Amino acid sequence: MLRKRRLLVATTAAVALALGLIACSPASEPGSGEQVLRYAPAMFPVSLDTHKYAGEEAVQTAIQQIMEPLVRVEDGKIVPVLATSWENPDPATWVFKLRSGVKFSDGTPFTAKDVVASYQRHQKLDGPLVPLYGTVTSFAATDDLTVTVKTSKPLGTLLSSLTLLFIGPADKINTEGFFSKPIGTGPFTVTEFAPDEKLTLAANPTYWDGAPKLSRLEFVAIPEVAGRITGLENGEIDVLTAIPPDQVPQISGSKGITYATTPSWTYFFDWFNSNRKPFNDKRVRQAMWHALNLEGTVKDLYGDLAGVAQAPLAQGVIGAPKLSPYSYDPAKAKQLLAEAGLPNGFSTSMQWPLEGGPNIRALAQAMISDWAKIGVKVQPLEKERAQWLEDFGKLNWDMNLQTNVSGTGDADYTLARLYVCSAKRNGYCNPALDKLLLDARTSIDQAERSKLYDQAGKIIWDDAVGIFPADLASNSAVRDRVQNFVMPPSGRPLFAKVTVSDG
Repeated sequence: MLRKRRLLVATTAAVALALGLIACSPASEPGSGEQVLRYAPAMFPVSLDTHKYAGEEAVQTAIQQIMEPLVRVEDGKIVPVLATSWENPDPATWVFKLRSGVKFSDGTPFTAKDVVASYQRHQKLDGPLVPLYGTVTSFAATDDLTVTVKTSKPLGTLLSSLTLLFIGPADKINTEGFFSKPIGTGPFTVTEFAPDEKLTLAANPTYWDGAPKLSRLEFVAIPEVAGRITGLENGEIDVLTAIPPDQVPQISGSKGITYATTPSWTYFFDWFNSNRKPFNDKRVRQAMWHALNLEGTVKDLYGDLAGVAQAPLAQGVIGAPKLSPYSYDPAKAKQLLAEAGLPNGFSTSMQWPLEGGPNIRALAQAMISDWAKIGVKVQPLEKERAQWLEDFGKLNWDMNLQTNVSGTGDADYTLARLYVCSAKRNGYCNPALDKLLLDARTSIDQAERSKLYDQAGKIIWDDAVGIFPADLASNSAVRDRVQNFVMPPSGRPLFAKVTVSDG
């Protein structure tokens, strides 16, 4: 009890200190000509190294303000960024023409060599997105403004994958400490960064697409939801995202605040570690799913901010199939356990990251309660994000609950990255699934890709590789002084065109 009391006092003090520091520096500075915006994300970046932490939402949200990719997704379409055009002279070749006259924020000209160096560093670090480029055989600078990519097989997903390859200067990107204050071609530059604590950005006055109106953009670390909401209501924070459903009524009714929901590529999943007994038995995994009253739980916890999932990735993603949810059937769950030799149930554990998704703790508790009714005792393991990431990567878990975002808006990003045997993400391996996913990756025919993803999704679903409780909507709340803020389905807002008034 004493430890809990000390923790509460420390947390309260930290929130008060954070808000106090913000209050000492007003959000608008009349007469100065400066526009300052403060954003309090639900998850703060542990690093700015986008090649090392390429799949992390918090890292991507931060780095895209500073560094840019060749292309990005807007309104469901691939649009130019640092590349102006691309073509396929043959099915196994991509040629990208780059934007001329672009400079990095330090004045260095941007060329094809920078694109190649960034790709090579990303590959060398062997991060979670490397499998997306599995058939790439060469990635070369043909001239200063041309990049040519060769593949061993047609690669229909290359464009969507490149939306997450952020480009830095070739002569600096591999130097020690570069990503503590990275240099890019983006709309902002880094003034100060402390992992999990503070990120302050300044407008890049030479940005090729026009300097931002914001003079300063601050990512503010406030770990507690209550502290973030208080900061928004007091005008000390300008933008909040990922607002828990139970806090929505308070915010949506507040004067001077605009609340909105938008479609999202975000979903919950609970993976089983198929390397560990009894989850190496499909019947056990299916039993765990049938034991859950997901329709009731999702409605109670999320209202209109979520719906029961219909695929192992969110609806709205290119290639997402639409499957029938598992029925809530405790009797069938018990029967499957008995068939697997576990008539009396078993004991296991489930981990999830602290603040790892809206109402994630309540969702975990509801699932654990349902499992107890079929004789399965689950130890809850809520972990600090750094510890969770370490254990997750080492497969040091029985079950793992978290949110995920199909960052490119393409099924390949989620399915072929996470579920092929070579990924070794959860102990599940199915050569037939591998073939479907890799065939879908190599096809340039989008209709054919959708058919293959339908088949692949059904295998993952029927084999219960994991449980997929819910698809989530994105939500945001902004002060009325903020204009042009847009929440994309990826959940990673870009602030280049955002403005603020003195009001």
